Amino acid sequence: MVTTENNNDSVNTVWDSKTQTFHGGQEHRFIANFVEDFSVTTNYLGTPRKALEAAKEAMNDIHHYPAANQEPAKSYLAEFLWGSSYIEHQGRLLMGNGASELIDLVVRKALLLFTQRGIQKPTWKGSPWNVQYREYQRSAETNGFDILDPSNPEKVDMICIVNPCNPTGDYFSVEPLKEWIRNNVKSGGCVIVDESMQPWHSFDFRNDSLISEHSFMKEMYEKENISVHVMHSWTKIWSCTGLRIGSVICPTVEHCEALRKIQVPWSVNGPALKFVEAVVHDKAYLDETWENTTRLRDYLIEQLKSLNFTEWDYHGESFLSWVWVDMKSEERATRAIDLARKAGVPVRSGKPGYQCNSFIRVAVRKEDKVQVLINAWKSL
Repeated sequence: MVTTENNNDSVNTVWDSKTQTFHGGQEHRFIANFVEDFSVTTNYLGTPRKALEAAKEAMNDIHHYPAANQEPAKSYLAEFLWGSSYIEHQGRLLMGNGASELIDLVVRKALLLFTQRGIQKPTWKGSPWNVQYREYQRSAETNGFDILDPSNPEKVDMICIVNPCNPTGDYFSVEPLKEWIRNNVKSGGCVIVDESMQPWHSFDFRNDSLISEHSFMKEMYEKENISVHVMHSWTKIWSCTGLRIGSVICPTVEHCEALRKIQVPWSVNGPALKFVEAVVHDKAYLDETWENTTRLRDYLIEQLKSLNFTEWDYHGESFLSWVWVDMKSEERATRAIDLARKAGVPVRSGKPGYQCNSFIRVAVRKEDKVQVLINAWKSL
């Protein structure tokens, strides 16, 4: 195994900077004394046990193809989203190989429609916050969109907002979110709202989410020809990033069919489908998540404050699974990243991808793991 002394170079070679977007969650494989991964925003509870066992059991069937229609996993996920009314809406739901596949599908399909209308260089912008998850902009750039700064008040052909915003932790509740969408996309445009981190909100998360805004999505499409898509990466809330499970809620059944037409077949593998079938029924796991995440996040901030760097700022909503820390010094942030790595508790630098050089993203984790990180940073 590569040791911590040279693992930084090894991590850098994982990413092709010319073609890929930097992401956390790679360093653990290069750290001999690995303790916990603070660089990813997954659930502090780890992978749900029953769902993990279901995925393992599915390995016995890898000599068969997975279900081409994603069933019954897709119906179970639809029921998780919409309860007893799921049958009415499940035709607008499509699963994918993580959100990344679906992001690319929606962006490519939008570009095709714009081109057919004679828009050769459609415009794109992200959320109103200074940075957000970079995969959306990467896909837009790759597909030839004209990228506008988030602060630009001009309406654009396509907007993509990550809400809650990863990494900054900013959040629009549902009514301000709808207003922002109306004010920032042109008629005939396309919208992606990524709500991957929104289920942490509370037991009542659906009521502050576009998941439940069927009439809004219908109105936007029928009156303005604006297609609103709601994106989820389910690998964070259920801590299963290695399986790659995502979904998109489309404005109409026809939109969903159009995406399926360009989606590669069997993009969600058998173990992932079985995982979903099981995990959506694990109520105790989510109850524990909602009960403890805010408390553990408060504990993390309290411990960071105990280091007595009074100038540090801590960003993000209290329900989120991470803290966006501004250390006010690029030099100190760099040293903190190195110390965390050497202690076996890697964190996410704000520099690659975000260009927030004095920032670090720290995941919410259990108290004993937090103490390892805090002890490492006592020599800052």
